[in-house]
Amino acid sequence: MKQPVQYAILGVLLVGLTIAGYYSYRAFTPGDAAVPPAKLDEKFTPLNVDNPALRMDILKRFLALEYKGVHRSIFSATLPPPPVPPPSKQEVIAPGPPPGPPPLTVDAKYFGYVSDFGGNHRRAFFATPNNEDVIIAGEGDTFMGRFRVVRLTNTTADVEEVSTGRRTTLPMEEPTPNG
Repeated sequence: MKQPVQYAILGVLLVGLTIAGYYSYRAFTPGDAAVPPAKLDEKFTPLNVDNPALRMDILKRFLALEYKGVHRSIFSATLPPPPVPPPSKQEVIAPGPPPGPPPLTVDAKYFGYVSDFGGNHRRAFFATPNNEDVIIAGEGDTFMGRFRVVRLTNTTADVEEVSTGRRTTLPMEEPTPNG
């Protein structure tokens, strides 16, 4: 659309809006159909009420009511303290959990490891208690017939007992020389 056509459409819309506003405003202005204001000279006539007396019995009952809820400030954001529980006559103490299995002990000392050039495959060296035998095992291998090497690091070896699944971590130790 060209600009003169747009201006013409805008002018027609503004004229229509002005006419609609005029007629809607005129409909709300008081005219002949409006109720005339009350005259101050007219005599006041009260409503017809059968018994204008107050019901004092109901009023006394409402005045005797007392609030029995929690008394706290409605302007405070903090919650009131919880109510004190009534003291119980007998305290029941639940038995503790059963004692767990004893810690896993391995009759070998982790005293070193060796790895390939990439460092991916490690093998650990374990010494028996009397330092007579040296056991070499990699990650996933079993040694002494009941232990499996789970993970090897530079300072520790994670070992799992095959039959029970219990685990322990052996720190790297220096072997003692045979005496």
